Amino acid sequence: MSTERPPSEHEQTIPLYDEVLSVGKRAVERGRVRITTEVREREETVEQELDSDSVEVVRVPVGRPVEVAPEPRHEGDVLIIPVVEEELVVTKRLVLREELHIRKRTTRRTERVTETLRSEEASVERLPAPETAHIQSKNPETLETPPQE
Repeated sequence: MSTERPPSEHEQTIPLYDEVLSVGKRAVERGRVRITTEVREREETVEQELDSDSVEVVRVPVGRPVEVAPEPRHEGDVLIIPVVEEELVVTKRLVLREELHIRKRTTRRTERVTETLRSEEASVERLPAPETAHIQSKNPETLETPPQE
């Protein structure tokens, strides 16, 4: 059993201290970057084939009487549309006056178009970090200075 006794006149108390390590971190700017863009233009020519349709109408006289109007019909690539009219006679009768023969033709032509196209390019330029005289850490008791060159 140990019992504490009050310090006597001949005894001295020596305080004992421990050092404590405080570790922190800080952000340091090591460099900068500048990015610029530039728009460049260039001429470019393209060719594209274009189709267009045209029709040819041939009138074919028939002049034959019919009881009812004939229906339009196809003969190969030709569309035939009957055209009828009434003709004044002692008796009224339907007469096929003519037929329209319509043939479709496709022609092809090439168009040339010139346009200006733009594109962007980026360039990167590295900048040095700014010089600072003193940088203070989170611990106010320590003061850091940058290394001397």
